Amino acid sequence: MNKYVMITGASSGIGLATAKKMVSRGKNLILVARRKDKLLNLKDELKSSYPEIDAVIKTFDLTKTDAINSFWESLSNYDIETLINNAGMGMYSLIKDQNDERTQSLLKLDVEALALLTTLFVKDYWNVEGTQVINISSAGGYEIVPNAITYCASKFFVSAFTEGLALELKETGAKMRAKVLAPAATKTEFGKVANNVEDYDYDQAFPQYHTAEQVASFLMDLYDHDSILGFINRDNFEFEKKNNYFENAYGKGTNQTLK
Repeated sequence: MNKYVMITGASSGIGLATAKKMVSRGKNLILVARRKDKLLNLKDELKSSYPEIDAVIKTFDLTKTDAINSFWESLSNYDIETLINNAGMGMYSLIKDQNDERTQSLLKLDVEALALLTTLFVKDYWNVEGTQVINISSAGGYEIVPNAITYCASKFFVSAFTEGLALELKETGAKMRAKVLAPAATKTEFGKVANNVEDYDYDQAFPQYHTAEQVASFLMDLYDHDSILGFINRDNFEFEKKNNYFENAYGKGTNQTLK
């Protein structure tokens, strides 16, 4: 059976750039996003350059978290080697000014959908050699950013959840690996969506930023490496890898004892 790399949020930005990196290595893809027209355009582009690969289109709104189990069941005929949870949204706003509907969508997409898909993937593939899950967090998942408190909190969840999963998999002898990528400012549609505007100038907003293609290269570096965390050093804006940012209680005698 052919193996597949599944990428959520594949219709633009980091997800789209990662899809191009993966097919250049001969990887078959499952491309997930809401916008079918953009997915079809991406599939046509990928197939024109790499006709031998299979690119499966799955149009799905991941904020519909009640349907995620059914969505996962629809993928049962595919052998998924790698899950890349890239779909997400940001929101710049003071807490007192947040739009309730946007807040709910952010939490469903950035937290619930990612956790559910990761959990379903782990349940099915935890002991399959060569499998890995890469969850996209943010520099804001390790540092609180002004006017983006809810977004940062959602990404703190992604970072802690994925680092914890990585340790759990290693501790239990599982063959799967879990990794977290934490990019800083990246020129994508994120800026427009997070600020709820039609136009967004990254050159004006940030002294430094990366392109989606650069971040996709960082992701591939992490994909090839044994490190758990890939992140941007905020002092020099360079990509670095390490194991674990958060402290953990593995090996300590203060934990709950299970019989």
